[in-house]
Amino acid sequence: MKERILLCLAHMSGREMEFIKSAFDDNWVVPLGPNVNGFEEDLKRFVNHRLPSTPADSSNPSASGNSTPAPLHKEVVCLSAGTAAVHLALIACDVNPRDEVIVQTFTFCASSHPVTYLGATPVFVDSERETWNMDPVLLESAIIDRIEKTGRKPKAIIPVALYGMPYRIDRITAIAEKYQIPVIEDAAEGMGSRFNGQVLGTFGKFGVLSFNGNKMITTSGGGALICGSEEGKKEILFYATQARENYPYYQHERIGFNYRMSNICAGIGRGQMTILDEHIAHHKHVQKLYCELLADVDGIEMHCNPSPEFDSNFWLCTALLSPSLRIKGEENVYKEAVKGAVGGAAGVTHEGGSVTTECQPERNVEALRVALDKCNIESRPLWKPMHCQPVYANNPAYVNGVSEELFRHGICLPSGPWVSDEHVHYIVDCIKQSIVKN
Repeated sequence: MKERILLCLAHMSGREMEFIKSAFDDNWVVPLGPNVNGFEEDLKRFVNHRLPSTPADSSNPSASGNSTPAPLHKEVVCLSAGTAAVHLALIACDVNPRDEVIVQTFTFCASSHPVTYLGATPVFVDSERETWNMDPVLLESAIIDRIEKTGRKPKAIIPVALYGMPYRIDRITAIAEKYQIPVIEDAAEGMGSRFNGQVLGTFGKFGVLSFNGNKMITTSGGGALICGSEEGKKEILFYATQARENYPYYQHERIGFNYRMSNICAGIGRGQMTILDEHIAHHKHVQKLYCELLADVDGIEMHCNPSPEFDSNFWLCTALLSPSLRIKGEENVYKEAVKGAVGGAAGVTHEGGSVTTECQPERNVEALRVALDKCNIESRPLWKPMHCQPVYANNPAYVNGVSEELFRHGICLPSGPWVSDEHVHYIVDCIKQSIVKN
């Protein structure tokens, strides 16, 4: 198979050019305009639509799987990036220097870096094993301990929909309400994922979406913030457009940012919305096919929905390798520094000072990544936990070893819209051929 099989890459529907052309025809080549307004309305309709709850929702006696629940009333602001959405949500939660924010440690750095932009401190909380997301028991322990140590409660809680998998939002929001701490849902990887029929990002005070080039839909770059009210949306828009006061000249009384999405990028997003459901269905299909084809392979476990109320979009299909699984070429890994960035990261990377670090994937995981790469298949390790990152070495962390264990044994497999059934069969064949037979 000659073509490179990519991990995850959104594809165009054909409608995008219509909206982009209208932006040029109407001379709206700026960070506002009809496409921005239209994209926000499209997103608003999507996130406010709830599906019937699952029968497993024992907290809801009327949940029969047949009733149609009332729609939500959330607002959406389109922004230049999902990271910008996290940043503005933190500002709206009044996060200031020397404050603390609880962040899921098993995540990409965009969940935690905006906390540091504000001079605040990320406090990291580890995962539970079923969803791989924030452990509610550790979350409450962390809140209690931070109050005892600092005399103040954290300003916000940021759970993350890792690889699209919903977090235990019912338990997390119950704890947040108990201590009156706002929840900022990082659903950047969870566009279209649902918990009990409700879209992720609509449970907390704010919800973050991402439209990066590798997400469920793309605007080439961009993101959105889901807000609870029209007033909340207005406040976010104020900070996203340089925080200008209502005068006939430029008057600034607070620090603002240039975070609004461009009308051209929003045009791409409007076209992408027409195929969002198709993308979600395809990712779920690919996940199911991996599960079927790898079911007879000892030592490889796909990560699946833990129970019916969890409905992951399976943005990335992820698997764990048993320590007993042997992969050809293990003896050769971690001997030479990697050239460039693994996982399609954009921009410039620094050359590492060492070939290895104290916390890294096991040799069989790296050997499988290398073997797949030789088959022209892109794969990557799971996210390295934030509490294991040198930049956060001194941050408070409440850990149980789960995220480190997952990082050491996990791998991401191709799952984008361009990944066909034929590709999945080829990928699985390459995996099986790379295994050392006992």
